[in-house]
Amino acid sequence: MRQPPFVTEDRYLEIILSWGVERKDMEEKVCYIVGAGSFDGLLEHPGSGDLVIAADGGYQYLKGIGIEPDVLMGDFDSLEQMPEHAHLFRHPREKDDSDMALAAFYGAEQGYRRFFLYGGLGGRLDHTMANFQLLTGMSRQGQEAYLIGEHLIITAITSERITFSAAASGVISVFSMTEEASGVWERGLKYPLADAKLVFDRVLGLSNEFTGVESSIEVHGGTLLILWDAANGMPVRRERIGGGEEPL
Repeated sequence: MRQPPFVTEDRYLEIILSWGVERKDMEEKVCYIVGAGSFDGLLEHPGSGDLVIAADGGYQYLKGIGIEPDVLMGDFDSLEQMPEHAHLFRHPREKDDSDMALAAFYGAEQGYRRFFLYGGLGGRLDHTMANFQLLTGMSRQGQEAYLIGEHLIITAITSERITFSAAASGVISVFSMTEEASGVWERGLKYPLADAKLVFDRVLGLSNEFTGVESSIEVHGGTLLILWDAANGMPVRRERIGGGEEPL
């Protein structure tokens, strides 16, 4: 099989837009990205209008559960053989962004604002850290992204409030991904916070607990990374808040 040509990153957006994936109202549509890290299966299967991207070795996971991705991209260093696909985009191994990040950029360019990222945890710690940075950047761009795997769901929020149902149980942890995160409120949890400040070099939000009532976490300035047990599923609400808004 002839190898797909490498494409330089400065031409990346121009090329992917030429593939003809139709832009739609993406408010409720989801971009699923499956990478080559550990994979526990999908929390829910893609629906009509959703976009499924296999990032490198994530193609094997999707094949194993009978899902054909809409787009396949990566440097394919984790696959023994180059797959054949109508929408295949091959990156060079030496590049500034990870395969997962380039897949997220592609989804954003197609108009998607909600992302479920699988296969981005476990394995190499540097790739996991890179995906935490990816979540942070996506949040700061106004996107809603969840990193799912290793029995965890992880997201980043920026000037947002995230709410969990009373049925949620177990541990939830919060970390500042910016030098300072201000106006942090944690309600309905075992250890509440009221208009607190978290900083990136001190642990204050580790190992809080759900208490059987509806709970929420919000930040008015900066970005927080939030981790909880995947058995609790997705938050029941997520909403943008202004930096100067009075907490509810």
